[in-house]
Amino acid sequence: MTRDTPSAERAYRRTLALLTLVVALWSVAWAVLTPGFRSPDEQNHLNSVVRIAYGGGWPAAGDAHFAPVTDQAVAEAAYPADLPGRWRHRPDETQFVDLTPVPATERVAIGPDNALPAPGTSATVDQMTQHPPAYYALGAAVLHATGTADARWDVALLTLRLLDVALFAATVPLAAATTRRLTGSRAAALVAAPFPLLIPQVGHIMGAANNDALVVLTGAGVTYLAARVVTGDLRWRMVAAVGLVLGVGLLTKVMLAFAIPTVIAAYLLAPGPRSRPRAGPTAVSRIWRGFVALAIAFVVGGWWWARNWIVDGAVQPVGLPRDYSGMTQVPADQVLSEAVGRTAQAFFGNLSWLEIRLPGTFVVVGSTILLTAVLTAVVLPGARRGSLALALLPVGLAAAVVVNAARSWTDTGVLVALQGRYVFGGLTALAALLAIALWHACLRRERWAAVVVPVFTTLAVAAGVAGLVWAFGAMYRGPGESAALAWERWAAWSPLSGTVITAVLVVVALGFVSGLVAAWRWPHRSRIAARG
Repeated sequence: MTRDTPSAERAYRRTLALLTLVVALWSVAWAVLTPGFRSPDEQNHLNSVVRIAYGGGWPAAGDAHFAPVTDQAVAEAAYPADLPGRWRHRPDETQFVDLTPVPATERVAIGPDNALPAPGTSATVDQMTQHPPAYYALGAAVLHATGTADARWDVALLTLRLLDVALFAATVPLAAATTRRLTGSRAAALVAAPFPLLIPQVGHIMGAANNDALVVLTGAGVTYLAARVVTGDLRWRMVAAVGLVLGVGLLTKVMLAFAIPTVIAAYLLAPGPRSRPRAGPTAVSRIWRGFVALAIAFVVGGWWWARNWIVDGAVQPVGLPRDYSGMTQVPADQVLSEAVGRTAQAFFGNLSWLEIRLPGTFVVVGSTILLTAVLTAVVLPGARRGSLALALLPVGLAAAVVVNAARSWTDTGVLVALQGRYVFGGLTALAALLAIALWHACLRRERWAAVVVPVFTTLAVAAGVAGLVWAFGAMYRGPGESAALAWERWAAWSPLSGTVITAVLVVVALGFVSGLVAAWRWPHRSRIAARG
């Protein structure tokens, strides 16, 4: 049994803080590494933030367009020239490695004369107004607060990327707290903390400018609060917190609607008088609390989707009609396998606009481990109720991606929108479920916990570094070129100088080492290791 002493708690908090720093610095490295606009819809996200920053409001879906600064920035970023790591080389297309970047000092800056499109002057539709504006209002506030609302486009973009890093970093202690709440184990909590490092796509997306980071954070918040509810915290202040966090998520993106079953399950599965006398409210009272939480969420953010249904006749109106011409038709007998396989691939590693693919072996192994962990956590007693409530979020998101693509296939014959990042709202739940599975397997034993925590952290950090090295080559290193030439290309395209990039990487490396040292010293400092 883990010794519950003040020194053990201090050691746990210190280690968790350093592991949070590791994940944050890893995301910073991705933010600095990825070329401009080389993550899905990044130019659209920047355009929408700038529009709000300059008083352009939030037009109806389909009515927003690129500003002149966005059009010029896209051209300066050389999008969509093929990156060297593209899954299939296209010799007839423009190659990124063959282009000369615009010098940093000559790149276009944002200003009143180019931040908003003149009516009818742009043919490029910005489809982001099909979403609610919460993230974009936050991004605009950050640009103003940091003085980058009138900076060069690449500097403003990096600012938004770092905003997303900050939002994402906050999910690490939430994952640990969720796991500890359900298991009572500090060791399991410390396993959940570095989980994101195992998935390159997480670093790539969370180190980019997009509204997914706020989805991931609010998803983490709902996950943690649901863990509290399902373990007996049925206070009205918790009801209000669940409703508020879920509502902010709904005011960000429709993905948080899939957290509603988790909230409902948490209240239904919470302990009541029948399972534990005088432990809490009756079933009717618990259901009432869940209903109030959902009502608060509707008032905060759910109204947006109801309004869409009333005004536009659809929960999420189409911001930009998709052109299906030229897309590969998928036979009926391959729809399910293709949809599941491509979603898994995009979850673990499809960099840029999904054209840089992680080797399939890693995807299969990773998918198998996660599926096994989820089933283990849900089936074995000990944290079964909480695991079931948590699992509903990532499973529901993944199923929705596949079902939505299959529904589109019935009309078009092609599979689209198979984005693994749409499942990231359930990332904290997956981290907790994996840690719970390991808790069942070995972390209940002190000797095993003293080994598993540092070893798991080491594997996670190694995977995080390997993902960055892979991305560096795939984005900047042409066939037969040296790493030194790829480094020069990175510095030339970056908003940062080579010296600053080097300094960032040194800080990242030091953070990684600090996290590893903390993980290896934790058993001794917490006195969890058995004395022989």
